[in-house]
Amino acid sequence: MNSSPVPSAPKDGGPGTDPGSGTGSGRSPAPSGDGADGPFAWFRELGAPGRRAFAGSFGGYALDSYDFFTLPLGMVAIGAYFSLDTGQTGLLTTVTLVVSAVGGALAGILADRIGRVRTLILTVVMYAVFTLLCGFAPNYETLLVFRGLQGLGFGGEWAVGAILVAEYASAKNRGRTLGVIQSSWAVGWGLAVVVYTAVFQLFDETVAWRVLFWTGALPALLILYVRRNVEDAPQAAEQRRSSRDKGSFSAIFAPELRRTTLFGVLLSTGVQGGYYTLATWVPSYLKTDRGLTVVGTGGFLTFLISGAFIGYLTGGYLTDKLGRKRNVAVFAVLSALSVVAYTNVPTGSNTLVLLLGFPLGFCMSAIFSGFGSFLSELYPTAVRGTGQGFVYNTGRAVGAFFPTLVGFLANSWGVSGALVFGAAGYGLAIIALFGLPETRGRTLV
Repeated sequence: MNSSPVPSAPKDGGPGTDPGSGTGSGRSPAPSGDGADGPFAWFRELGAPGRRAFAGSFGGYALDSYDFFTLPLGMVAIGAYFSLDTGQTGLLTTVTLVVSAVGGALAGILADRIGRVRTLILTVVMYAVFTLLCGFAPNYETLLVFRGLQGLGFGGEWAVGAILVAEYASAKNRGRTLGVIQSSWAVGWGLAVVVYTAVFQLFDETVAWRVLFWTGALPALLILYVRRNVEDAPQAAEQRRSSRDKGSFSAIFAPELRRTTLFGVLLSTGVQGGYYTLATWVPSYLKTDRGLTVVGTGGFLTFLISGAFIGYLTGGYLTDKLGRKRNVAVFAVLSALSVVAYTNVPTGSNTLVLLLGFPLGFCMSAIFSGFGSFLSELYPTAVRGTGQGFVYNTGRAVGAFFPTLVGFLANSWGVSGALVFGAAGYGLAIIALFGLPETRGRTLV
C-alpha cells in the first residue's frame, strides 16, 4: 500500500453537511420553485446521467434478487430430487452467501480501481451465467459449486449499484433514493414467485426447478443497456484517476476507519442473518408446516412481498427523516416481533399467517432501506467501494450461517420453531449501532 493517507469520512456537522443543502457528485441541485421539494424531487435532481445510473442499478438489483430466489423457491423440489435433508438444502444458501462475501469484497476493490459501471457489468454476467448452469447440475455437489460461483456475482452487484447511485444523489434525499433502489429487491422477488408458480404448474417438479434456474440467464440482457447508457459520477471517476490508495483493504482498517468497519460488519451480520433466514425458509415453512400447495404458497408470498416493497419505500423516506441509526433500531425491534408472531400462529389459522405476511415483509425490508446511504456515507470516495463491499458482504457471509443452523435445528424443532432463531440477528444489529456514527446529511467526499 502506498504511504499516503486515505481521508477519513467527514465528521458529523462539518462544513457542507447540512441535510438541506448537500449535493452528491455529478449532478445539479434540484430546480427551485414548485416541485423542488415534491415527492419526486429526489429523482429529478439526479440529472440525466444519474437517472440512467438509477435505471441500471434498479434493474441490476431486481434481477440479482430474481436469481437469488430461484433457489429458495425450488428448494423443496431440489431436496426431493437429490434426496437431501434440511441441513443439506440450507447449506446451498449458506455457500451462496459465504462466497458472496468474497465476490462483494472483490467487486468493491474493482469498483474503486476500474470504475463502478465496469464492475456492475461484471457482476451481472457472473450471477446470470452461473444461475443458468445451476439448472444443468447432474448432482448435489455440482449444484453446490455452481451456486457458490453464482454468489461471486450476487455479492458484488448491490454494493456497486448502491454506490453508483449514492454518488449522484443529494445528501438531503440520498436515503429515499437508495430506498427505492433497495425496493427493486422486492420487484425481483415478486417476479421470481410469478415465474415459479407458472413453471411449477407447467412442468413436473423433477424438471421445473431446472427450468426456473434457466430463466436466470435473462439478466444478461441488462448489460446492453448499462454499457450504452450508464457512466460513473464525475467526482468518483476523478478520484479513481488521482488517488494512490484506491481500493485498499488496509485503508479500511486504518485507525480512522477501523471502528467503523468492525461495527459495520456486526450491523450487516445481524440484519442479514435475520433476513436470509426468513428468505430461505419461509417458502418451505409454508409448504411443510402450513401444508400449502405451490399456488397457495405463491399467494401467501404475495402478501409478504407486497409488504416488503412498501417497506423499502417507507424505510427510505424514514431514514432521511429519522436518521440512519433510528430507522435501523425501530425496524430491528419490529422485525424480531414480527418473526415471533408469524411463526407461532396456531395450526389451522392460515388466514392469520396470510395477513401477518404483510407486516413481516414490511419490517424486515424497511430496515434495509438505509443501508445503501448509510454505508456509502461511512467511507470516503477513494475506498467507498472497498469499504461498502467488505462490510455488507462479510456481514452477509457470517449471517449466512443462520439459515444453515435453522436447517439443522428444523430436523428436531420443525421449521417454524427454528425460524425464531432468525430474530436473534436483529438484536445484534441494535448492539452494532452503539459503535457507529449518525451520517444523515453527510456530503460524499
